[in-house]
Amino acid sequence: MPARVMIILPTETYRATAFLRAAGALGMDIAVASNEAPTLASLMDGRVLTLDLRHPADSGDRAADFAASWPVDAVIGVDEASVVTAAHIAERLGIARRNSIDAVEATRDKRLLRQRLGNAGIPQPRCVALDIDADGSALEEAIRTVGLPCVVKPVDLAASRGVIRADSRAEMITAVRRVGEMLRAICIDGSTPPLLIEAYVDGVEVAVEGLVRDGVVDVIALFDKPDPLIGPFFEETLYVAPSRLDKAAQRAVVDAVQGAVAALGLRHGPIHAEVRIADDECVVIEVAARSIGGLCAQVIRLHCDDAPDVERSLEEVILRQACGLRLGAISLASGACGVFMLPIRRQGVLERVTGLEDATAVPGITGVTMSVPVGERVTPLPEGDRYLGFIFARGDTASAVETSLRQAESLLDVEIAVAT
Repeated sequence: MPARVMIILPTETYRATAFLRAAGALGMDIAVASNEAPTLASLMDGRVLTLDLRHPADSGDRAADFAASWPVDAVIGVDEASVVTAAHIAERLGIARRNSIDAVEATRDKRLLRQRLGNAGIPQPRCVALDIDADGSALEEAIRTVGLPCVVKPVDLAASRGVIRADSRAEMITAVRRVGEMLRAICIDGSTPPLLIEAYVDGVEVAVEGLVRDGVVDVIALFDKPDPLIGPFFEETLYVAPSRLDKAAQRAVVDAVQGAVAALGLRHGPIHAEVRIADDECVVIEVAARSIGGLCAQVIRLHCDDAPDVERSLEEVILRQACGLRLGAISLASGACGVFMLPIRRQGVLERVTGLEDATAVPGITGVTMSVPVGERVTPLPEGDRYLGFIFARGDTASAVETSLRQAESLLDVEIAVAT
């Protein structure tokens, strides 16, 4: 009998198609839980569940009622907005391979993340929580604690949204006000979550994509980020693997992530971590209990010991682990891969994108996908929450992949008209 998996898919996620395709390839039965019901939901008994992802505990109760009629073997939250709900549902259903609610919540609230890592002695930025309406004395105390330059960030957003570097007291005050205004606009329930003020860590940043099995991190890919992330905003562009760091530096990065995972209490499933190497020390910036965001996973192809000649997607591997199917050791397919995430450079309306055919024709490029339709309003970081699109590449070496991605990006001409 095929495994039956509940996948938590926010309607705005990039990840729906990839996970549904992977489940189909594995012959799994799928129940989709989302914050909006599809048009034909009434004809899809046992396959669709509507949840309010803002209330994870209530979602757990609704999922339990659902599973009483349509049992579920595994639960997967595909992105940042769904992982806490998935943890509540998995616990409510008694799923064996799951992370505790407490551990997942600590990855979603940067205050808890910093507390857990600090208690375990994991190197991380100095930090202090700050109310968005903090007065002058609180701001001065934050500067004394953290120092300058510093980074202002919301405690619960992802993909660099609301993250601003400040080099002076005046810039910090401006950043706090700006992020506060953004949070008031997006928190429709009237809540005002606090901010985290962190010391800015100067250094090379890398991303670690991993799969946690019984608390041990299996590294799927270690991505270099060749474009410096120095602020004032932190829009990510290039991810390239395998990393060109020396072996000792790579081991140190992985050891830091393993320590962070242990400190958080994560036991199973995908993780995505960000680490900066500063003065030969690996400083943990983030750990998320989900796989890489956007469409970036499209470039990851994996080999597993259970079928070494078969290339699998990251989503297939995540689903197989969640259902207890054999994997064995996991390794990145031979060669190199990379993605260029196309940032939004200005606010306005996307008028046209030209050069797509030329970019696609660059040697090594495997695809160019625009994720924002022409005619739609776009907003850059720090207020924005998406990319214009993605360029994907494979090649013999990481350097060749980076060259292909930069060339393809240079051939795109993006026109954004000022919104009226």
